[in-house]
Amino acid sequence: MREDTLNYGLQRDYEPYRGPFPDLHLPRASIVSSEERTWAVLAHLSTFLNLFTGFLGPVAAGVIWLVYRDRSRVVASNALHSMLYQVVWLTAIAVGWTVAGALTAILVGFLLFPVMILVTIAPFVHASWAAYEAYKGGRSHHYI
Repeated sequence: MREDTLNYGLQRDYEPYRGPFPDLHLPRASIVSSEERTWAVLAHLSTFLNLFTGFLGPVAAGVIWLVYRDRSRVVASNALHSMLYQVVWLTAIAVGWTVAGALTAILVGFLLFPVMILVTIAPFVHASWAAYEAYKGGRSHHYI
């Protein structure tokens, strides 16, 4: 008898579909090398590229993710979180300053300027904290 007929009606063991991003959650007791920590920290500090270029921070974090996505779950996780976080903040900052600028015509926008200054500074403070956590070997899932 052929093997296919012997297995008729039985469920085959298939590897479950993990989607485009495999399980990037870091194990709790993982040992992280110094090179992985360095790249994880650099992924978070790529936020500061936005001060000079305006938009290259997420690109740098994305490049780090592309390079390390198959080599290190730690670096991939930190880089992916940094990239997505920066995209969200850059969008919020662009929309916020656009609205504040448009509302200056009726003088209400001037009241939004102090709020927008805080919103603009917040990602850099948080990126510094996330880089410190990555350096300590902590998890990078602090964005939520």
